[in-house]
Amino acid sequence: MENKAYFITGIGTDVGKTVVSSIFAQALHAHYWKPVQAGDLDFSDTMKVQANCSDDVKFMPEKYRLKTAASPHLAAQLDGIKIQLSDFQLPDVDTNLLIEGAGGLFVPLNDAGLLYIDLIQQFNLPIILVSRHYLGSINHTLLTLEALKNRGLHVEVLVFVGDENAATEQAILQQYPIQKVIRIPLVESITKAFVQEQAMRVRSLLVD
Repeated sequence: MENKAYFITGIGTDVGKTVVSSIFAQALHAHYWKPVQAGDLDFSDTMKVQANCSDDVKFMPEKYRLKTAASPHLAAQLDGIKIQLSDFQLPDVDTNLLIEGAGGLFVPLNDAGLLYIDLIQQFNLPIILVSRHYLGSINHTLLTLEALKNRGLHVEVLVFVGDENAATEQAILQQYPIQKVIRIPLVESITKAFVQEQAMRVRSLLVD
């Protein structure tokens, strides 16, 4: 079977991207890569995903490990670094690949106007979009989908985190009828058993 690569992004911060990344990385037995980590270097998102997954998931070092938990453009500035789009190349791996973004699409990467969506567009991979139900999430999800569409980027999978909210999901899917949709429940603590269980569900979705 041909190897696949995906870019995972969210409608904002704290919507569950890293948990969802753990599940999809496990489902795909993938190489996981987070290009930019800002802050929390002692327990980075890469470390969290690694703790959640089995040994057959592989990990690549971040391109940038920035010291301050802030927007990447500010964290880089404080570290005396300027992030450039040309700094990033799609990794050459012999397995499936999962790349996790930071925050939402319009997170700035430098003070010259470079945005995270520019990096996503450069990689031009199918998107796994993570949404979470809260007041205003319909608007945030539709804005994200519209921005991706305007850049010519394809959303392969839409992930709703939390309990089913039929009215919200219908409103989103009426505008963007994405075929592959999955719900990931909210749990108090993430365990390897939970990740494995959800990964089995995701695997069946991806091979349909």
